[in-house]
Amino acid sequence: MSAGIEAVGADRLEADYLIETPLDPARVADVMAGEQSSGTFVRVHNETDALRERSRATVVRVDEIEAVRQPSLASAWLAREGVDGPYRRAHVTLSFPLANIGANLPTLAATVAGNLYDLGETTGMRLLSLRLPAGYRARFELPRHGVRGTRELTGVTRGPVIGTIIKPNVGMDAMETASLVRGLCEAGVDFIKDDEVCANPAHAPIEARIRAVMNEVRRYRERTGRNVMIAFNITDELDAMRRHADLVEREGGACVMASINWCGFSAIQALRRATPLVLHAHRNGYGMMSRDPALGISFQAYQTLWRLAGVDHMHVHGLGGKFAQCDAEVVESARDCATPLTRAFDDAVMPAFSSGQWAGTARATCDAVPNADLLFMCGGGILAHPDGAAAGVTSVREAWAAIEAGVDVDTYARERPALQRALQFFGARR
Repeated sequence: MSAGIEAVGADRLEADYLIETPLDPARVADVMAGEQSSGTFVRVHNETDALRERSRATVVRVDEIEAVRQPSLASAWLAREGVDGPYRRAHVTLSFPLANIGANLPTLAATVAGNLYDLGETTGMRLLSLRLPAGYRARFELPRHGVRGTRELTGVTRGPVIGTIIKPNVGMDAMETASLVRGLCEAGVDFIKDDEVCANPAHAPIEARIRAVMNEVRRYRERTGRNVMIAFNITDELDAMRRHADLVEREGGACVMASINWCGFSAIQALRRATPLVLHAHRNGYGMMSRDPALGISFQAYQTLWRLAGVDHMHVHGLGGKFAQCDAEVVESARDCATPLTRAFDDAVMPAFSSGQWAGTARATCDAVPNADLLFMCGGGILAHPDGAAAGVTSVREAWAAIEAGVDVDTYARERPALQRALQFFGARR
């Protein structure tokens, strides 16, 4: 199935799925189309042919692939029916009428990724990708900043935006956090974000932390002319997120972060409409939705839905990192972020590489996103450098400088102590 920009009808969207079933995949695809549009398991009163023609989803294609001997998931329905394998897998494309959905992001998600997962006929169901017509995309939020705006606000006109994460995130009060930020600004970092589990703790309330941190950022900006972007984690209920975003704006900040899966589509849409700030989307929890290859949602479809909420940055994890994803999936995710959803809009978002990143992963990251329109965030890769955070930042910048100069990183490090120490220290732990 192709996840790129394709022509779809002006009044319909298309969704691609991987299904697994012991039944005829074409029959199951038809069940899927009915379940998520006009139908239930039987035809109901008043369900005329005209109504079905107008509102029913349709099956565009069914491409059967390999079968497996064991089911990926259990199905009590199949057990009651006495049906077992082999379990046939297929790629299915459905076309949904937009009139059923409207410009309603939660309902769009419920349509393409709702009760389908519970269908008794299936032992596997995964939403792979979505394609939208330009007119429909125009009815939703666009990124306020995206790649171009992030570069303008940070002053990073070329190469990656080098960032870090405030860790350890437990125990530091507002003033201690501000002191750490001051040191990171002096170290030359471009971007600093809160950890996803540090939002409004009792020992460092978010309002006190915003004021203390932005006081240091403003002082540094006034003295040097450099603007370090801070992504404050304002994850909370909607009214609190709006209030905290307003405070960040009043204090001269440029960015807020939210754990999007737990806030939900409606809250992120409302936050986008309420603030002009850069919206940094943290996807923690995505593995729960994606890690099983026969279940959940692939990143192309996932990021499509969240980009309709108007986010500016999307996490894609990191290459050679500490999480379960293979590098190929991380690369594909980053390229999804850089691909406009339709040809009508420049709505690319900036991929945020994080998870076990350091100077030694720069080469692979550059190969993944050749134009370097990305956030390269190193937590331990900067803060755990044996010679301190400033040397950590220097090592990362030197690694990217080596790549730009076309020089092997190990060769480049011979006369650059910070990079050499990073390669020795972090390389020994790989």
